[in-house]
Amino acid sequence: MTEKLQLSKSDRQKVWWRSTFLQGSWNYERMQASGYLYMILPQLRKMYGDGTPELKEMMKLHTQFFNTSPFFHTIIAGFDLAMEEKDGVGSKDAVNGIKTGLMGPFAPLGDTIFGSLVPAIMGSIAATMAIAGQPWGIFLWIAVAVAYDIFRWKQLEFAYKEGVNLINNMQSTLTALIDAASVLGVFMMGALVATMINFEIS
Repeated sequence: MTEKLQLSKSDRQKVWWRSTFLQGSWNYERMQASGYLYMILPQLRKMYGDGTPELKEMMKLHTQFFNTSPFFHTIIAGFDLAMEEKDGVGSKDAVNGIKTGLMGPFAPLGDTIFGSLVPAIMGSIAATMAIAGQPWGIFLWIAVAVAYDIFRWKQLEFAYKEGVNLINNMQSTLTALIDAASVLGVFMMGALVATMINFEIS
């Protein structure tokens, strides 16, 4: 890499927009790998240049197996871009380690909270409103979708700006959050079942 370039806010916004399509090329062999590469490819081209050996090497790295929660992948991309911007191809092993190390912990955390817990809660509220003849519950789903997009942007910005300084301090926090989210999810699902389903035993 002959010239060190810094990614602009506009560059990061492109990552955020493309992150919407992470699952678009999901496959059984490498799962989200192609979607991840698609998400950051314009930034890789900016950092390494089109057609360079460095670009090809990092593209090959990012087509390796990758699979995590689609609600938490931008935080991994933020750490990744921060390291590549700083050290270029020299960060290859560190980037691979970060992706491999974080995709596992973030997968159950994101899927439990945003894939199961939030839809169950908001869906039950919307369903209750629909039963009562109030169609306004649809706006709850719109609000949730907007909140998800904002969350993906904020985590990308946070990770990019903080770099790898927090990685060593995050593992214990992630473990605690996963355990707490799992317990809360089981509790809420039990409460919703008891609330929404009625039986009469004669």
